[in-house]
Amino acid sequence: MIAQLRQTLRRHRAARRPRRRPAAPLPPALRLPLPSPAPLPMHASEGGAAAAADAVVPFRTSLAALLTGHILRDGEVVMLILKPSLWFIAFGSMRFVALGLIACIAASLWINNSQVVASIVYTATFVVAGRVMWAVLQWMGRLYVLTDLRVIRLSGVFSVEIFDCALRKVATTRMTQTFRERLWRLGSIEIVPSDEAYPPNVWQTVRRPEEVHRIVQSTIDRAKQGCQPGA
Repeated sequence: MIAQLRQTLRRHRAARRPRRRPAAPLPPALRLPLPSPAPLPMHASEGGAAAAADAVVPFRTSLAALLTGHILRDGEVVMLILKPSLWFIAFGSMRFVALGLIACIAASLWINNSQVVASIVYTATFVVAGRVMWAVLQWMGRLYVLTDLRVIRLSGVFSVEIFDCALRKVATTRMTQTFRERLWRLGSIEIVPSDEAYPPNVWQTVRRPEEVHRIVQSTIDRAKQGCQPGA
């Protein structure tokens, strides 16, 4: 009986509730566009970074910037640009490495004090590492450039030393090879100016020295022929 009364009450309540009709869509003329989100503020540095990210910026080393900005002249054409072989580092450090090994072996054989031997080994290692690092810096700062007008050598660690000689003022060129360079098929190109007041310009420890010497000599010959009257 109680269950029937509850069902009857539920039916009356459901009949009294108003039915919700779905809202009719608005006509196209009354529809308003949703506002677009405002752009976030951007600083000038951020805008520049974004523009730089979109643009392709060529990579220029300090030596390349030095060449284009301070060394090369207007209209000068680069014929050849080289760096020494990595064996330049080994050849420059070989004596210090040999002396360090000899000192370590002699200390271990003739000195019985282990602390003294350890100090000698540490000192020799430090000296050899310093000499290798100096050779690396010398290799990084050395560059050989041949243009249609001059032959240039850049060297130096803390300050760049520039040696250049006009091709028409070159007396002779020759290729030299030490015993170590012959073992690894390397060589050096010696360029002697006609003016004896200037020292020879040496391109040390270059790869394919025969080919490099041939290119240098042919470029010098063309420059001298172009300077002749009536050429």
